Amino acid sequence: MHDIRFIRENPAAFDAALSRRGLAPLSADLLTIDEARRAKILAAETAAAAQNAASKDVGAAKARGDNAEFERLRALVAEKKAEGARLTEEAGAEDARLRDALMRIANLPLDEVPEGPDESGNVEIRRWGSPRVLDFKPLEHFDIPAAKGGLDFQTAAKLSGSRFVVLRGAVARVHRALAQFMLDLHTSEHGLAETWTPVLVKEDAMYGTNQLPKFAEDSYQTTNGWWLIPTSEVTLTNSVAGDILDEGALPLRLTAHTHCFRSEAGSAGKDTTGMLRQHQFEKVEMVTICTPETALAEHDRMTKCAEAVLERLGLPYRTIVLCTGDMGFGAQKTHDLEVWLPGQNTFREISSVSTCGQFQARRMNARYRPARSENAGGKPEFVATLNGSGLAVGRCLIAVLENGQEADGSVTLPAALVPYLGGKTRITAEGVLV
Repeated sequence: MHDIRFIRENPAAFDAALSRRGLAPLSADLLTIDEARRAKILAAETAAAAQNAASKDVGAAKARGDNAEFERLRALVAEKKAEGARLTEEAGAEDARLRDALMRIANLPLDEVPEGPDESGNVEIRRWGSPRVLDFKPLEHFDIPAAKGGLDFQTAAKLSGSRFVVLRGAVARVHRALAQFMLDLHTSEHGLAETWTPVLVKEDAMYGTNQLPKFAEDSYQTTNGWWLIPTSEVTLTNSVAGDILDEGALPLRLTAHTHCFRSEAGSAGKDTTGMLRQHQFEKVEMVTICTPETALAEHDRMTKCAEAVLERLGLPYRTIVLCTGDMGFGAQKTHDLEVWLPGQNTFREISSVSTCGQFQARRMNARYRPARSENAGGKPEFVATLNGSGLAVGRCLIAVLENGQEADGSVTLPAALVPYLGGKTRITAEGVLV
């Protein structure tokens, strides 16, 4: 959420940053609401002061037997009390209106983010690995003989409908091994604290990480008001909602493996074949809570953590910085990792790593108390938050299957997974782990 004080002091800069995202100027509308809210607050305070002054005079008028003045003052007290209550209610309505408006406006991009209207403006910053040179036509994951029996879309459709899958046998085991491998790498080598969280959350948590109010249609809500998380960014980040942390406890670096749920609203017709875009999937998420000054360094660090997963698995990828028109709603800056999929003969997103600055922290009221001498023990400040996939497990499974496929229909598995597979190194064309 945006700081209305910043908008008051820098309306032109605020509108210029929105323009870089392709959005219309909004400062004038916001400041109109803000001025109405502040005027109501001032009027309510003035009415309260008049009520208090008249209340003091009521007793004096009664003591001296001035009944006419007593009645006049008593009526004035009642009038100012009613006026103050009305103005306070009106100020509250303007405050709610302003808060809702601020919550619906995307985060401001950092100056270093390249400007562009859509994905065509994204900038590749590095590549790792080279795609295998194959002497056969590569297949997409759902057509590879080794994986066909383990990817059961027909049963999933019978159970749940489209965009679901049932994993079986060797494919299910490789999927499980991938998640465990990712968690072990992040906790043992990257210093992230493993966390297990609920997948059902209160509405406040979805507001905190900017899924609400603007993107309600992208998620699922239960009949009793809980929301199914689209990613454990929601739970990990909101774990500090309402808290005041000591600066010495920062950064908090967390990771969790959870089921995730997305309605895929607006994606009709996209990736309908296979398991690239599902309503239910698993992800190993990374979240960092830190001071604003260290957020960009943490962003680079988190990107390297995600890249390390792909490198250990031997999967070629490229890292791009998203342009202003392609960034997510809550991001100040985003790195996307795109893994090579030979079956599609292209790179596809497998991780998004974003720094959000203090945008989410304001929504959650998550703060820290600075330790530096000039503000030691002083007013708490908002933390900065970051999140990233480390990685999407299902998409990683797709990449492992497609990059490891052989001409005979089998799949050679990454060496990093062998310890998690009881020493097995491949899936035969018949779907057997050997």
